[in-house]
Amino acid sequence: MLEALAQAEVAVTDCLDAPTWALPEHDLIAALDAAHRLEQRLAAVTLALVRELDGRGTATAQGASSTAVWLRNRLRLGVGAARRLTELAATLDTAPTAVRDALAAGTVDVEQARVIADTVQTVHTAAGAQAADKAVGVLVDWAAQFDATQLRKLGTRILDHVAPEVADAAAESALRAQESRATRDRHVTISEQPDGRLRLSGILDTEAAAVLRAAIDPLTAPAGPDDTRTPGQRRHDAVAAVCRLALRTGELPENGGDPAQIVVTTGYDGLTRQLGSGALDFGQQLSAETVRRLACDATILPAVLNGASQPLDVGRQRRLIAGPLRRALVLRDRGCAFPGCDRPPRWCDAHHIQHWADGGDTSLANAVLLCGHHHRHVHRSEWAVRLGGDGHPEFVPPAWLDPDRLPRRNHYHRRT
Repeated sequence: MLEALAQAEVAVTDCLDAPTWALPEHDLIAALDAAHRLEQRLAAVTLALVRELDGRGTATAQGASSTAVWLRNRLRLGVGAARRLTELAATLDTAPTAVRDALAAGTVDVEQARVIADTVQTVHTAAGAQAADKAVGVLVDWAAQFDATQLRKLGTRILDHVAPEVADAAAESALRAQESRATRDRHVTISEQPDGRLRLSGILDTEAAAVLRAAIDPLTAPAGPDDTRTPGQRRHDAVAAVCRLALRTGELPENGGDPAQIVVTTGYDGLTRQLGSGALDFGQQLSAETVRRLACDATILPAVLNGASQPLDVGRQRRLIAGPLRRALVLRDRGCAFPGCDRPPRWCDAHHIQHWADGGDTSLANAVLLCGHHHRHVHRSEWAVRLGGDGHPEFVPPAWLDPDRLPRRNHYHRRT
């Protein structure tokens, strides 16, 4: 396989260097069709590889919390794309052979293949194997004319074509299956932008969508004739207002051992002189004006990162890393410190680098933030943790993963 892929890569490179301007229009169109077929065939190969790696547990063996997270780091994908790739590989693994063959032949694309696999499963449940086999042929034929979105809509009435005697009775079953898929596919992705803003994307199931609309609709109307906000800006402000209201209730569960809250770190002198900027737990910087506004409705917790008035090294008298020491640890690590992990501080435990039971003290120099998955992984694996020369954590992989055992660091939480 590696040799064949190397040859394919050489062939594609040759195509990149080809003078497309010299081709007549009908050859350009034929080349586009051929390139698209090749893309789908390569997608089938990729999905087969992902499914095999997932089945072998390669990702967790190498320290990742899931195959999707491992793919994100290995292939530099967005987490949503990595998750979809893993899910699609699993779906097609159990799909009828004809669906996999159509994808391998380039006659359907990956999204069409997923729709066909989902629809055929529904037909199999409602009308049996024979009807499901007929449905595959019908849907593959339709895929030559319709994209994935249209194909899913047509698939809701596929029984009219392959098993009309049970179509009406199966309509309710199909609706329940659609709701089940909606529940399975629900997700919200929060992506940090370079300037500290967040991009929200995702899919809400029907019930959650109704709840969201009910909560924000009363807050999205223009505040008056002078309100110049766009509809998108009004929805943004409505979501923020609902979240602030939820925080003020005090009924949210604790997060990382603390009440649900916004945490801003700033210098006290700068705050009192109205000059100091600040930083959130996730590393985003806030202007002095924003810090002062948040301080109007805040509890101010003094924490001296060094100095006699608030020592960070509490020695052997205390085992748990909490209070000012945990705050300093969050400021240093900014999230799970394991390489490739992007989980925030509130999802993390404080881990003793030299275990407390083995004589390790409770200090900043002997602590590192780890999410639950990587905390367990470090305890039961051959990964070693230490602080580098600059005082930041680094992880030495086991020899079976890297014979040179070169130290690795987490770059997701690095501030510039």
